[in-house]
Amino acid sequence: MKLIFFSLASGSSGNCYYLGTPEYGLLIDAGIGIRTIKKVLKDRSIDLSQIVAILVTHDHADHIKTVGYLGEKMSIPVYTTEGVHRGIAKSRYVEETLTTSKRVIEKEVPFFIRDFEVTAFPVPHDSTDSVGYYIKYGKHRFTIATDVGHINEKVSEYICKANHLVLEANYDDEMLRYGNYPQFLKERVAGPIGHLSNQEAAEFLATHYTLDLKNIWLCHLSRDNNHPELAYKTVDIRLFEEGIRVGKDVSLVALKRTTPSDVYEFDD
Repeated sequence: MKLIFFSLASGSSGNCYYLGTPEYGLLIDAGIGIRTIKKVLKDRSIDLSQIVAILVTHDHADHIKTVGYLGEKMSIPVYTTEGVHRGIAKSRYVEETLTTSKRVIEKEVPFFIRDFEVTAFPVPHDSTDSVGYYIKYGKHRFTIATDVGHINEKVSEYICKANHLVLEANYDDEMLRYGNYPQFLKERVAGPIGHLSNQEAAEFLATHYTLDLKNIWLCHLSRDNNHPELAYKTVDIRLFEEGIRVGKDVSLVALKRTTPSDVYEFDD
């Protein structure tokens, strides 16, 4: 059973990820324009008709910009919690109200989208509601945890189940501290319901690594307070200190903000 993953965009200007099979797939968040979504999918020989569902993590604009169009104009079911749906309905960034495409899910109650078993789990973030997703497909265990204020016990539980992990590494501590953000915004980003830093992601991965973990993608990198090379290096060095070798023990990729990633394929 082949699993396919790639990022269409990942960062404060927009987030959208594809997870699928050779026949169909899911989008996780849709915070970029429909033209970009169509183009990236077409470039990878995927027709929009192959998208069978959208999973939404939370209601911030960079994650929901196009869910109304995809849900109501393209008739693609939009799955998330009632709390996130309330936030989407109130958002000025979503023009179409979700009605026929609205699907309400409960945290930690697994449900199926064709061959994918999906479980939403709570994530601490300053949105109306926020979840990550743990998705099982054959032997594959895929977890996405983005916009994570801090890694609590529940987030840790679902990260540690994964063999394919998308984890936030939003900012570098020093870049944020000495950067141009006003103080209140610095405190919001670094706070317990803000975002996860390179250093926090690196420390968690180094101290919770298991042999089951095969792939790590660092996501949601800040445009102003991070860059892919720095995020990658921070995690790479910390893993190496624990004897974990990137490229041999585990694959590590820092996703770029507006550039679609490579396509990653995994077989049973």
